[in-house]
Amino acid sequence: MRIKRGVNAHKKRVKILKSAKGYYGAKSKLYRVARQAVMKSGNYAFVGRKAKKRDFRRLWNIRINAEARVNGLSYSNLIHGLKVAGIDLNRKVLAELAVSDKPAFAKVCEQAKAALAK
Repeated sequence: MRIKRGVNAHKKRVKILKSAKGYYGAKSKLYRVARQAVMKSGNYAFVGRKAKKRDFRRLWNIRINAEARVNGLSYSNLIHGLKVAGIDLNRKVLAELAVSDKPAFAKVCEQAKAALAK
């Protein structure tokens, strides 16, 4: 008895076409073109997940720098002052303070200035 692979081949094609749903033109209709589009979009998604982390860190740094300068410090002096003072706040939290709680961020800046002055 021979093994026929029609069922598995069909499943494979349906899976690809399902993930290509919504793509423009032949990319969502024809298996060969859809497979290429799905592979490419998977690569873009992978790269995008890495780029997202970089983009957010850049945004946080910009926000921290802007608010630090309002409080009389540069970004690098603020980060160094926090390290000297032993304050372990990551950039995400610092950026959130800079945007939503300016008085608390000002206090953090004061502590960093005091640590730098010693």
